[in-house]
Amino acid sequence: MNLRRLFKRHGTVIRAAFGFVLLLTALIFFGDNKTASYILCAAGMLAAGYDVIWEAISNILRGDLFDENFLMCIAAIGAFFIGEAHEAAAVMIFYQVGEYFQNRAVGKSRNSIKALMDIRPEVAHVLRNGEVLDVDPQELSVGEIIHIHPGERVPIDAQVTEGESWLDTSALSGESVPRRVEVGSAIFGGSVNTQGLLTACVTKPFGESAVSRMLEMVETAADKKAKTENFITAFARWYTPLVVGVAAALALIPPIFVGNFSDWLYRALVFLVVSCPCALVISVPLGFFGGIGGAAKCGILIKGGNFFETLCKVDTVLMDKTGTLTRGSFDVQQVVPEGMREEELLQLTAHAEMVSPHPMAKAIREAYGKAIDESIVTDVQEQAGHGAQACVQGKLVQAGKRSWIEEICGKTLPVLFDSAVYVAVDGVYCGYIVVSDRIKDDAKAAIESLKASGVKQTVMLTGDTDAIAQRVAKALCLDQVYSELLPDQKVLQAERIMADGHITAFVGDGVNDAPLLARADVGIAMGALGSDAAIEAADIVIMDDKPSKIAQAIALAKKTMSIVKMNVVFSLAVKFAVLILAAFGIVGMWTAVFADVGVAMIAILNSMRTLHFGKN
Repeated sequence: MNLRRLFKRHGTVIRAAFGFVLLLTALIFFGDNKTASYILCAAGMLAAGYDVIWEAISNILRGDLFDENFLMCIAAIGAFFIGEAHEAAAVMIFYQVGEYFQNRAVGKSRNSIKALMDIRPEVAHVLRNGEVLDVDPQELSVGEIIHIHPGERVPIDAQVTEGESWLDTSALSGESVPRRVEVGSAIFGGSVNTQGLLTACVTKPFGESAVSRMLEMVETAADKKAKTENFITAFARWYTPLVVGVAAALALIPPIFVGNFSDWLYRALVFLVVSCPCALVISVPLGFFGGIGGAAKCGILIKGGNFFETLCKVDTVLMDKTGTLTRGSFDVQQVVPEGMREEELLQLTAHAEMVSPHPMAKAIREAYGKAIDESIVTDVQEQAGHGAQACVQGKLVQAGKRSWIEEICGKTLPVLFDSAVYVAVDGVYCGYIVVSDRIKDDAKAAIESLKASGVKQTVMLTGDTDAIAQRVAKALCLDQVYSELLPDQKVLQAERIMADGHITAFVGDGVNDAPLLARADVGIAMGALGSDAAIEAADIVIMDDKPSKIAQAIALAKKTMSIVKMNVVFSLAVKFAVLILAAFGIVGMWTAVFADVGVAMIAILNSMRTLHFGKN
């Protein structure tokens, strides 16, 4: 059983090794016995390459004449019949060795992406009818309660209802630092619960969960070919019949004038071996496939090889503000009281805003950090478009827009560039609380990296107020900023920039960003944990919320394209040089084998470098 499995997995190289032993035996022990040597070489050739011969015959019967199997068969069989039995066997043996390493390389590249499939959860512990059942995650429904034990994968997107823990999200985001979750936290399928027991409520069907979306994107990524891949495919279609025609002419025409048919036939056979386009046909797609796998390891999902070429030409990066450059959640940045202590101003405001659903009100309540004492609050009212008011401990507290508080107090208040909640107590101005969307920690470094990578301009397109947009743009050293834009206005502004000849990438995360993600030359969605519409429209998905991954994606694209182009130039240069030498009879079959198998192996090893992106 073990031998059968070993032969199934390594049969090609085992047969090649057996053929090589027969070839060495013929060379060493039967050099003077031509008949025995021929028989051993023929046996070695058939042992190593019977599948190649059979594949060539099958293709011919289907009308698919010109491929690498056909070239190798003609070269090997032809060499055998003109008396070069040793070289005939060597052609087939070393071709099979090359095929083995090609298959191993492709397998390794596929395994790098297949490793992502291990994040698919196999079981979910769901509470049904008072008992916990183990079910397939695909059978879960929205609203059901599940348990996630320490060490288990989260089976589906959910919200924590009991417990707290740390989740390893590296498989989803490429981020090695665990993320703390507690009651109310959103958790995503595919992440690993590292500590305590969690109870959670399912928020999405399995097919719409983060892990399913990611796996679907990875599985379909290889279907989208880059222009270079399409060129190589088309090139191989006309290249192979062309070189067969040239080889036939080389074998038949010169002997008419100079004779020595056997010598010219040998040159033609060498020519055929050299001309095999394996290095290009295998290494170029492998380079893009490896690039997709290497990017996935870094938490960057590139939906196809075609986006590599466009991404490395990008000279203008357009970015949304909220959720892309900023965290998308409000925090209290500053408490500035007038006539009272900071703690008192924060307490009064938090109680006045106790029922307000506004994000700024929520941020103030969170900053207060204590439970709201509803017993000290009466007459709570929402003032539409202005703010909120309530009686707190017998005091009338009003909190909201500057213009509203100015009317109440009858005085001019300081104008701030940030979002602020102004507060009046019993008609007297008592200070303000600055609440704003915090800039992401790595946003500034991300902009610097983009400029260092060759991006000529960074542009922010946002629907936020001009004052806030200008503050963020200044802090991040952005080149241009366009504020107070509706979604359709964002698209129009981007089209104006593209009309000037710029190659653009747009980075966004919300539903309103989807039109521009689809319209830009390259659409990059921030976080596979964000808007479904944005992820669907994007060409590239960054699995976490780090803008620094934008520059990393561009760097990967440039590295991948550099390796692919290197393979194309190297393969063609060596092949054309040896083709010319073969036509003039300067090189023999051994050199031809290197020009085919050796060049292919070098190109494949070079392509494999893309798999290790991010490890250096």
